[in-house]
Amino acid sequence: MEASRQDEYREFVAMRSTALLRLAVLLTGGDRHAAEDLLQIALMKAYGRWARIEQPEAYVRQIMYRQQVNRWRLRRHHAEVTVPVLPESGNEEGAGADLELRVALWAALGRLSKRQRAVVVLRYFEDLPEAEVAALLGCPVGTVRSTAHRSLTKLRALVPDLDPGGSGEQQLPLGYTAKEMQA
Repeated sequence: MEASRQDEYREFVAMRSTALLRLAVLLTGGDRHAAEDLLQIALMKAYGRWARIEQPEAYVRQIMYRQQVNRWRLRRHHAEVTVPVLPESGNEEGAGADLELRVALWAALGRLSKRQRAVVVLRYFEDLPEAEVAALLGCPVGTVRSTAHRSLTKLRALVPDLDPGGSGEQQLPLGYTAKEMQA
């Protein structure tokens, strides 16, 4: 690879690796080590095709989605249960209840099936349209819709505080944005 392309790649990695790692953590259900591996594989694959990539971030994200789906398909039964690590900075005033809810949501995400977690992450954390989620996961749009519905129903059952009004709306619980959940 020529020097200018290498510099461009290094700059991309320096600028976007934190956001991409957050996505990887969500996709792996909170397992930071698996997330780092997932991101490393995606960046390595992108490096080999860097000169031909038009939208680098979209390309790396798609590699990560597909790589994680392949991991789920290859793994039959995994006895190990991953638990997300609590953030160290939780001492802010008024953050206690939000932190407890966020921890409960992380734990509930870990209890979803792999497909359900992928749909929730792609649809609500990444804010992708149903058609794009379906294309990434290789399933019909109707499957994405029904999986999202069942996933949100299960999340609300596992963490009742997510839907205090009982509205049952199909949105990210409590109006959290991806940025707020990743903090």
